[in-house]
This record gives sequence, structure tokens and C-alpha cells, in this order.
Amino acid sequence: MIWPTAIITLCFPCVTFGQIAEILDAGRTSCGTSGMLYVLITVCIAMPCLMSCSYRTKMRAKFGLIESPAPDCLVHCFCGYCALCQEYRELTERGIDPSIGYYGNVAKLRRQQQQMGMAAPMPQKMI
Repeated sequence: MIWPTAIITLCFPCVTFGQIAEILDAGRTSCGTSGMLYVLITVCIAMPCLMSCSYRTKMRAKFGLIESPAPDCLVHCFCGYCALCQEYRELTERGIDPSIGYYGNVAKLRRQQQQMGMAAPMPQKMI
């Protein structure tokens, strides 16, 4: 669902950014750390797009996405909230849940792989 993400992003963009950053950094930085840096940059120089546009570039590189509708920095400078929602949705549509963090997604993937490995064998016939 997009509405909860849009409302959270409108009120607390640092939360959405932190969740996206944790996934794209493969857990090397936490959601809290990234979110606090976002807030710090916003308070100090009022340009959080300087940080968030680099993560849009990381996402495009990771998933092979085209730079559209405009360059990453322009998208984040003029439509920052929309860009964060779009990035969150992109991760969600790829089966990644940013709200549970990187390690939560790794654990979820392992559980899914274990369940697939424990499935009953398919009936086989000798030819």
C-alpha cells in the first residue's frame, strides 16, 4: 500500500530515507544512522537532496534502471518526497520490505529458501 508510505514520508522523510539507505547499503549503515544524517543535513544546509540523490543513483545501478524522468539530483531537489516514495515502492515491488531492514529481509529470504527446500518431492515416473 502506498498511502502509509506517502504519509510517513510527508511527515518524516528521514524514516523513509533511512529504510531505503539501509537496504541499498546492505546493512552497513542502519536506518537510524542514515535517518539522522538526513535530518542533520536538512537542519544544517536545508539540502537533503544532496544525500538522497546518491541513493537513487545506487538503486538505479543495482537494478539496472534508467535515469528517468530527469537526472537523479533534479528529481530529489524538486520532488524529494515523491522520489523517496517511488524508491520505496521499487524495493517493495522487487520483494524487499524496507520496513524490516536489511537483516530482516535476509532472514525472510533464508526462511523462504528453507521452505522451498523442504517441499514434498514431485511424483516421478520411470520412462
